[in-house]
Amino acid sequence: MLAMENYRLFLALLVFAFAVGFVSVVFVVRWVLHFREGLGWDGGAAEFNWHPLLVVIGFIFLQGIAIVVYRLPWTWKCSKLMMKFIHAGLNVLAFILAAISLVAVFDFHNTQNIPNMYSLHSWVGLTAVILYSLQIVLGIGIYLLPISPVHLRAVFMPIHVYSGLFIFTSVIAAALMGITEKLIFGLKDPKYKDSPPEATFVNVLGLLISVFGGLILWIATRPSWKRPNEQLLRSQLNSADTAMSERPDLEPNSDTRGKNGKM
Repeated sequence: MLAMENYRLFLALLVFAFAVGFVSVVFVVRWVLHFREGLGWDGGAAEFNWHPLLVVIGFIFLQGIAIVVYRLPWTWKCSKLMMKFIHAGLNVLAFILAAISLVAVFDFHNTQNIPNMYSLHSWVGLTAVILYSLQIVLGIGIYLLPISPVHLRAVFMPIHVYSGLFIFTSVIAAALMGITEKLIFGLKDPKYKDSPPEATFVNVLGLLISVFGGLILWIATRPSWKRPNEQLLRSQLNSADTAMSERPDLEPNSDTRGKNGKM
């Protein structure tokens, strides 16, 4: 493995981030199955529950993994093309789950005669989905297809990185607004302001999502944890291979041992 500055700190934060993200997924599963009506696809409340579940799993947890996948030092020996496919695959999967979650919430609203796109949560959320789709299309077109010129890739890279972090932050903001909105409208007796068990449980879920987002953003913005450029990686790998090939064989061969025994 190539050396990384503050590797132990990176590993600790990465494990903690993934653990918090996994616990967030467990919390949202517990919320929809225990406190809400479960899961279904009949236009009722059970269909709506797919929305928070798939958003947390795909749009938050998987997207967070996709953001930091380049920074995993044990993948630095993998080709850049392979990492591009992994990064793009995780983002495409996250987008598919987010799209299904939108279908579920719109179908629920239409079945229950609830207006669509009236809240700030819906505005921010739909904007994030649209920007995310553009991010994926442009990313695949510029970085995966071999037809794009090198200078275009270099110019677009800062925009690609910034927009990815901006979308991820917007998704977390929309999720926090959404779960608060759901608690205010969904809790009747006792009400949200009375802090029933469901309200406390989901508030903890919101804190977990915030912590996960903060950890991912911290890991993704540390310059010392950035994947080295390909020329540096190749030179270091070649140097390591050369050192191994030039390493003297300290173990005497069988002929030498035989001669020494006869002497």
